[in-house]
Amino acid sequence: MDKNAEELLRIVSDWKGSLQGAHSIRENGMSVEMLSTDHIHIEPKKDKPGLDITVDKGTKGETMYIPACVTHGGVDDLVYNDFYIEDDADVTIVAGCGVHTDNGEMARHNGIHRFFIGDGCHVRYVEKHVGTGKGRGRRSIDPVTDVTLGRDSVMEMDSTQIKGVSDTHRMTRAKVGEGSSFIVHERIMTAGDERAITDFSIDMDGDGSSVDLVSRSVARDESHQALHSVIRGNARCTGHSECDAIITERGTVSATPQLDANNIEASLIHEAAIGKIAGEQLLKLCSFGLTEEEAEEKIIQGFLK
Repeated sequence: MDKNAEELLRIVSDWKGSLQGAHSIRENGMSVEMLSTDHIHIEPKKDKPGLDITVDKGTKGETMYIPACVTHGGVDDLVYNDFYIEDDADVTIVAGCGVHTDNGEMARHNGIHRFFIGDGCHVRYVEKHVGTGKGRGRRSIDPVTDVTLGRDSVMEMDSTQIKGVSDTHRMTRAKVGEGSSFIVHERIMTAGDERAITDFSIDMDGDGSSVDLVSRSVARDESHQALHSVIRGNARCTGHSECDAIITERGTVSATPQLDANNIEASLIHEAAIGKIAGEQLLKLCSFGLTEEEAEEKIIQGFLK
């Protein structure tokens, strides 16, 4: 791997010259390294680019890594990864992606990830996205995440994009079964003329199911963000969505929440707030000796934690 690939891997995964445990590293549309363990099995798909990944029943405390990177312009990478998480498994999946271009050509990665999660599972899915390089070529990442949760399972999805991605359209769909929970924490920062669109479509189909969706974003310069979220309560369930956004300079944000209560025992709540940084916050930090720019950075860093 070249230095661009290693830098991207360092940012989006736990790369320190190597990865421990089950992992698959993808570079410019090709698999460069793959390792299974006794309880996590990674196999290449036979009919299209991507992986079939199986986590054995009862697996506990393991972490797998499936980072992908595009290191130069002119690459349009598309990959299909399917995860089969068997009953009573507890696993963390780190699926970072980075794109780099130093010329006028676009660099793009599109990862389509499907999760089939059994009963009594706990899955933590960490997704980090970054764009680097000084070229005029666009840096695009368009992830699709499709989740089917069985009974009494939990999936936590932690998604971060805070640097350099010119264009992104993130799509997340989930079907939540009886007694199961889908928890999403999303953080996005855009700058320059970057564009970020996020779509959520979540169905709570089982009694006792729940969803907690929290999106925090910062739109700087002339960037634009749009959030569309649809939560459907099709059973006795609880759903909560929250969209908080800060705009600076000429940044713009639109949020379109939709709640569909299709069962008399569905309880659904949405919260949203979009605005600039409060003046009193800046004044307080400036009183400690920070410049206005330094104070703004501190506030944004805390907001996106």
